[in-house]
Amino acid sequence: MKRRPISAEGHRKLQEEIDRLVRVERPRVIKEIEIALGHGDLSENAEYTYAKEKMSLIETRLRDLQARLSACDVIDLEALPETDRIVFGSSVTIEDVDTSEQKVYKLLGQDEADISKGIISVDSPIGRALIGKEVNDVVEVKTPNGLREFEVLEIS
Repeated sequence: MKRRPISAEGHRKLQEEIDRLVRVERPRVIKEIEIALGHGDLSENAEYTYAKEKMSLIETRLRDLQARLSACDVIDLEALPETDRIVFGSSVTIEDVDTSEQKVYKLLGQDEADISKGIISVDSPIGRALIGKEVNDVVEVKTPNGLREFEVLEIS
């Protein structure tokens, strides 16, 4: 699996989800399975089937999270040197050249991306276009609506 950058905070959140699944969700579903087993005939036991499906989803999610964590390179955003260029962890204000609409994005890892919070992945089309750019640079981004141009207004 390709190595992926992640902030220390993003890494902590993934680890917390693993801990919750292992310490809370898995034991709860195991109890549900035990209770359902006590109801007798498993061939017509919907509670047992449902609990087994939930356990399967938990185990699949755990494997996925563990694989993601093992492929992460944790980057301490506090330790990054000051730079005039856009790097992992930068907050960037950009303006659509055609519409003059401004947006602020923070560039983090794939596992941290949340467009509703203004966090985009450095691996997204916009993220890849912005990395290494400076204020006043114009970047072209291929979007579902065609090629768009954005000007970098501010980096922090």
